[in-house]
Amino acid sequence: MVKTCFLFPGQGAQYPGMAQDLWEASPGVKELFECASDTTGIDVKKLLFEGTEEELKATENTQIAITLASLSANTVLKEYEIESKGVAGFSLGEYSALTEAGVIRLEEVFPIVKARGDAMERASRRLQSRTGEPGMAAVIGLSYDKIVEIVKNASRGDVFIANYNSPTQIVLSGTAEGLNLAEQLCKDAGARRVVKLKVSAPFHSPLLEEARKEFEEVLEVYNFRDPLKSVYSNVTADLIHSGKEAKELCIKQIVSTVRWVDEEEKLIEHGYKMCLEVGPGSVLTGLWKAVGGDIKCYPAGKLEEIRMLEKE
Repeated sequence: MVKTCFLFPGQGAQYPGMAQDLWEASPGVKELFECASDTTGIDVKKLLFEGTEEELKATENTQIAITLASLSANTVLKEYEIESKGVAGFSLGEYSALTEAGVIRLEEVFPIVKARGDAMERASRRLQSRTGEPGMAAVIGLSYDKIVEIVKNASRGDVFIANYNSPTQIVLSGTAEGLNLAEQLCKDAGARRVVKLKVSAPFHSPLLEEARKEFEEVLEVYNFRDPLKSVYSNVTADLIHSGKEAKELCIKQIVSTVRWVDEEEKLIEHGYKMCLEVGPGSVLTGLWKAVGGDIKCYPAGKLEEIRMLEKE
C-alpha cells in the first residue's frame, strides 16, 4: 500500500455548499454534522449549505465550517477504505489532523475551533480599534531569506512572516502601516507581486497575543491524548510526540509562523509517496507542486474526487 499523508486545508478554502455532496452520500457524515451542531449550538447544515460567501468568511464561522467539511471528506475516505499513515494540516487544518490522529476527540474538536475563532476575532477587533485595519499580504517572487531581511528592516513590532507557503510565496501579517512599508520594500527588492489578502486579522503573528492567552485558558479543560499515527506541527515542522506537546503547539500556533514548506520537506524525508488534500479547495495541492517533485498530491474534498481516487 502506498504510504499516504492526508493534508487538511486552512482558512480561505471555504465556499458555499461545501460538503453537501458528502452529506447526501454518507450516513457517517450526517452523524458528524449532528455532532457539530450539538456541541456548538450552531445549525451547521444551514451554515455550510445556505451560508453566503460573506457569512462563511467570518472567522467565527469559517473555523467550524472548514473543520466540518474536512472531517466529512475524511469520513468518506475511510468508507472507501482509503487510509493515511500520517496527517498534517495547514493552520486551522491542523485541528482536523489532530482529530484524525486521535489527539482531539471528535465531540471536542468543534467547540475547540469555535473558541479559537471567537478568540481570534475578538483580538483582531481590539487591535483594529488601536492601530487601524490589520491584515495579511502574500509576497510572490522573493526568497524566504530575502523576506526575513525585509521584515527585519520594515518591522517596528508591527509586521511578521505568517506563512511560509512555498519557496516563492510568503505571507506577511501586520498592521496597516507595517504592511504598507513592507509592501514597498518587497517591490523595491524585485517581488513579482504583493497581494493584500481579504482577511481582517493578522493571523500567525505576535499581534494576536491576546487571542493566544484567551485560547490557552480555553484549552485547560481539554485532555489531548498521545497521537495514534504520525502528525506534524506547523510550528516545528516536525512530528508531535505527545498530547501535552500537541496542546502547547496549538497555543503557540496562533502567534507563530506556519512553516509549511519545511513541513512538506519533512513528509518527503519520512518517505510518503502520495498526499491527499482532505477538505475544500485545492490550495495545498497547488503548493505541494513547488516542493513535492515526483510525489503527487491529489484533491480529495468532494465525492467525485474521492471516487476517482478509488480507481487509481
